[in-house]
Amino acid sequence: MTDTENGAALKKLYARVIIDIDHEKVDRMFSYRVPAELRDEIGIGCSVTVPFGRGDTPRQAYVTELADSTDFDESRLKEILGINYGEVPALARNIELAWWMKKRYGSTMITALKTVLPIKKQVRAAVSRQISLLVSDEEASLLARECFLKNKRAQARLLEALVGAQSVEQTMLTGRLGISPQTIKSLEKQGIIRVETTESYRNPIRFRERETGKKALTDAQQAIVNDYLEKYDAGIRKPALLFGITGSGKTEVYMELIEGMLARGKDVIVLIPEIALTYQTVRRFYRRFADIIAVMNSRLSAGEKYDQLRRVEEGKVHIMIGPRSALFTPFLNLGLVIIDEEHETSYKSETMPRYHARETAEHLCAMTGAGLFLGSATPSVESYMHARDGDYSYYELTERINGAMLPRVMIADLRKELANGNFSMFSETLQRAMADRLAKGQQIMLFLNRRGIAGFVSCRSCGTVIKCPHCDVSLSEHPDRLICHYCGYETAKVSKCPTCGSGYIYGFRAGTQQIEEKLKKMYPSARVLRMDADTTRKKDDYDRILAAFSAGEADILIGTQMIVKGHDFPGVTLVGVLAADLSLFASDFNASERTFQLLTQAVGRAGRADLAGEAVIQTYQPEHVAVQMAAAQDYKGFYEEEIRDREMLQLPPIWHMLAILILGDDEGKTGRYAAWLTDTILDRADPAGQIRKLGPAPATIGRLRDRFRWVVYFKSRQTEDLVRLKDALESKMQKAGEAAEDISVYFDFDPMSGY
Repeated sequence: MTDTENGAALKKLYARVIIDIDHEKVDRMFSYRVPAELRDEIGIGCSVTVPFGRGDTPRQAYVTELADSTDFDESRLKEILGINYGEVPALARNIELAWWMKKRYGSTMITALKTVLPIKKQVRAAVSRQISLLVSDEEASLLARECFLKNKRAQARLLEALVGAQSVEQTMLTGRLGISPQTIKSLEKQGIIRVETTESYRNPIRFRERETGKKALTDAQQAIVNDYLEKYDAGIRKPALLFGITGSGKTEVYMELIEGMLARGKDVIVLIPEIALTYQTVRRFYRRFADIIAVMNSRLSAGEKYDQLRRVEEGKVHIMIGPRSALFTPFLNLGLVIIDEEHETSYKSETMPRYHARETAEHLCAMTGAGLFLGSATPSVESYMHARDGDYSYYELTERINGAMLPRVMIADLRKELANGNFSMFSETLQRAMADRLAKGQQIMLFLNRRGIAGFVSCRSCGTVIKCPHCDVSLSEHPDRLICHYCGYETAKVSKCPTCGSGYIYGFRAGTQQIEEKLKKMYPSARVLRMDADTTRKKDDYDRILAAFSAGEADILIGTQMIVKGHDFPGVTLVGVLAADLSLFASDFNASERTFQLLTQAVGRAGRADLAGEAVIQTYQPEHVAVQMAAAQDYKGFYEEEIRDREMLQLPPIWHMLAILILGDDEGKTGRYAAWLTDTILDRADPAGQIRKLGPAPATIGRLRDRFRWVVYFKSRQTEDLVRLKDALESKMQKAGEAAEDISVYFDFDPMSGY
């Protein structure tokens, strides 16, 4: 094909692409010629196939730029082989966001791009087939009798099912009546029936009830909505933080803000921290907004995810709800991003790029002119500091709606319980309170920050702990085996200590499964539900358990962290926290903050309606500030204590931190590489001496899945210093070449857990 057609000159078109290879050596853009036959179809974000490397191996790539000219020698440029029509295009905005994430958090561009693509591949559309008669009911009845006499029983059943019906769904005929597709085709060919095929959406939202009217806001709620929308209309779009105590009606504020955005022709993304919150959140939003909402999370099938995206692209959805990945919904008229429970650690990605949804949302909103609205009863120290400093707009809700009171909180000192001869996992205070609630027909929630029977196994004679042979962690005890929850290694339970041969080797049991067993013995008539990672393996388990408890089908709900985050059960009047200390001494600087947040959120589940609530916090550290402040529901008091410690210890958010995790197959080589990578790097990247270095040293878990782990920490008051340092480290890594092929390096800015 020539460059002229019908006498008109065609423009030459060039594309720059990112190759779908996750390796630093190809982490850059490559230029290609666009063949004439593709020029009308190719666009930014398209998935294409290109010849790559010396052997011109066909590789998938994503188009990041298109131009009419190129700086390269055109004769040396290769030509794009074709467009991958089965791939979902990436929006240009998402490519720009991926580039920012790569630079900000450190990763290859293709990894960042795959992170921001809501759906990677197209899925075949779901179809609905409706069967209807082309003849009268009388004729159909006569034909059915004829078919029966001729022993064509399937055709007879089909005709009888259609008599008197406008149309019948084909799946009902093939399922309930056992009619084959061949039978349907036979009658269709004879002109007796008609098959109408239409595309349908696989919609995971199955609610159908609607509210008759929206709830009236309190004066405090309405004042927040009015002020925010006035600022929004005036072009003031800096992030806003809503600090509202548990049960103060933050969700009603969110929904009123959403209604304001819809009235302005804008779309809204609502982030929630846990899939477990999807059921209750989506139900409340559906009652208000019906079919213009969609949901996105990892539990959806590929078809459901794809159809959610189709509805967005077709303009049928204006509100997307889901965990952090929902942030990348390709709305073209994005007006507002709401992050509920903004303090939650699940908003931080645990894989490269290790982005934080709050920071990424802030950048996305700056790109699009959208607003960012954060809400929590226990805001992160970072967000509250930004609000105190005036970087965020700040709002408060200090009272529960409808006059409900915060629960009365009692602290049970487990040290005294043991001294008094109570070896049970339930304190006397909690036992009395549970018996009282069960007698009154009220509901109870018991929270434990553990999963199943997940205790370690140790020898009571010599102290040996049974560990995973591939990871530096203890194996967890399950009913018939020992399991590593990091790599999946399993082995049979042991009856003798492998070190001293003693038979006194037992598991430390403090899991939700054992709590359930104890409760059933103590209160045989109580109806108990358990919600943890072991009981929510199937797609709809979250919804099933929460719906049953919400409907009053159980008296007690036992669970891990997923039950204390944002749920609203009016019948719950007692919350028991069985082991407040388990998260208190984790190996990271956030442990005290995380414990305070968990305890405050947990006790806040009680007494959210007409009946007064109580909470019992069981702890071995009753004097700890996190426990005391959580019992008092005193967030501001806790913040003052915590921010003072962070300043003194040079920790986030006063200082910023960059953790470098280095993984390798050989312990010595990994340690030497960690030392080489970080040695003298401050001379190059920090001539002003603003950055502090800690390490390198073996990580807390020094080996995981047979990979050795080393860690280095850098600290500075300015994030920009650490980004510049990261760039210098990436440049130095490229010089290592083949000598570091079995070494992996990960960057984590302001890590939310220790290494």
